[in-house]
Amino acid sequence: MDASTFYALFSATCFTLTGLWWNVVRARSDWTADRSIRRTIGGVHLSFLLPALMGLFAQVGGTESPLIWRLSFVVIAVVGGVSMLRLVSQARGDGTPRAVRWTQAGTVVVYAAIAVIGVAPQLAAPLGLTGIQVGALLLIVLVALGHALVWRFMVADHALHSGEE
Repeated sequence: MDASTFYALFSATCFTLTGLWWNVVRARSDWTADRSIRRTIGGVHLSFLLPALMGLFAQVGGTESPLIWRLSFVVIAVVGGVSMLRLVSQARGDGTPRAVRWTQAGTVVVYAAIAVIGVAPQLAAPLGLTGIQVGALLLIVLVALGHALVWRFMVADHALHSGEE
């Protein structure tokens, strides 16, 4: 599959996941009653929305205009990384379970890697891949981490922020 086709499908999927997540959140108004849970909900939202935006920019820039995808990956990854880092820093004190904190920390690492590949896509060459391909793989990991957070909400929402692990 070429990068343009991948990013087109990926973006559409991520936007769909963003909408589905908000439908789940809307149906669970009890989740929004707690400020720390609302922050975590926002982090999940970003785990789907920001990759969707990066995918759109990758389609616009593609391999013909790499500056577009590279710049967008850096800017959006910095926004996502800083946002998630704030969540991680607040999570320890608000009773967020360790598994959620580790998933959020992993997300920060992935955002950092996305920013690095945007700045220096030539780092992908030893892998036999292009920068835009490594970016795609990192975005897949980012969405998988978002799914891990969703899973935690869906099957263990009673344990969220209650000190249970």
